[in-house]
Amino acid sequence: MNTFKPKKSSLPNESITLRINPDLLEKVDSIACSSDISRNKLIIQCIEFALENMEK
Repeated sequence: MNTFKPKKSSLPNESITLRINPDLLEKVDSIACSSDISRNKLIIQCIEFALENMEK
């Protein structure tokens, strides 16, 4: 299984709205803080990782 490691990046992004469970948001914020990246960057990286590692 591949391992996810948050990283700093600076690619351009589109603005969207996302509704998220408060418990999940707390986990995201904690990981983002400890990785010294924004919540937004972490969520993008999580989505990219999930899409790249999905069973086809």
